[in-house]
Amino acid sequence: MSDSSSKTWFITGASSGFGEALATYVLEKGDRVVATFRQPEQAQEFTARQAGRTLGVVCDVTNEAQVKTAVAEALAQFGHLDVIVNNAGYGSMGSIEEVPAAEVQRQFDVNVFGALHVLRAVLPQLRKQRSGHVLNITSIGGLKTFPGVGIYNASKFALEAIGESLSQQVGPLGIKVTNIEPSGFRTKWAGESATIADTKIDDYQPTVGENLRGIQGYSGSQPGDPMRAAKAMYDVVQLENPPLHLPLGKAAVKGAREKFASISKELEQYAQVGEAADFPAGE
Repeated sequence: MSDSSSKTWFITGASSGFGEALATYVLEKGDRVVATFRQPEQAQEFTARQAGRTLGVVCDVTNEAQVKTAVAEALAQFGHLDVIVNNAGYGSMGSIEEVPAAEVQRQFDVNVFGALHVLRAVLPQLRKQRSGHVLNITSIGGLKTFPGVGIYNASKFALEAIGESLSQQVGPLGIKVTNIEPSGFRTKWAGESATIADTKIDDYQPTVGENLRGIQGYSGSQPGDPMRAAKAMYDVVQLENPPLHLPLGKAAVKGAREKFASISKELEQYAQVGEAADFPAGE
């Protein structure tokens, strides 16, 4: 791939998981990558990885000033941004009643407000270019809820909504948006990256407790392959008309189908009740 046709990617949270896999894959394809890390040594190592094509920047997405600086460094180095990947995030687990308020705030600071910091920093450049593609790494948990991850679900539902509304705002400007919705992949999400509030309330053991034990039990043996996910994301970026939603993994596709079938069924069952709340015609 020539320099004129290669893309510049800005990927947050590239030290592990999807971010690391995606950075590796797109570099192999000949693209350029700006990747964010929280540790300076990781950023330095990435910058030295492929001179002239890699730039590692120190950036905690919860720090808006650091995000702005990271984007400025990316533009100073490459002058152009083509693909923005809101990947930095983690999973907070526990019953809605038992996750502490400070942890709820932190979950939203990283998963929602962090992504917003990135979007506010990059959109002026994308609007100026009249081009670009935003990939928001949400989750099947951004479409469908599960017991024990309600706070995480809430953060990813929020990012889903931000992506959908953003696509309506920037679509006419030539900017594309895709919400990436993975199911279980072999990343650190269910292991060391997770924050887990112990389920001490007996009433929640059959729901929250059971689900969390299952999530922790399959950590490391999930069916999803991060490198195949990276390929899927790369392929979507090549499309002239990419989807707004992309469930990744068989479980994600199945879960999305089940969610929307359930909503459709419920909607038809109670449509008359909801429609009756309007004033009658002519009043």
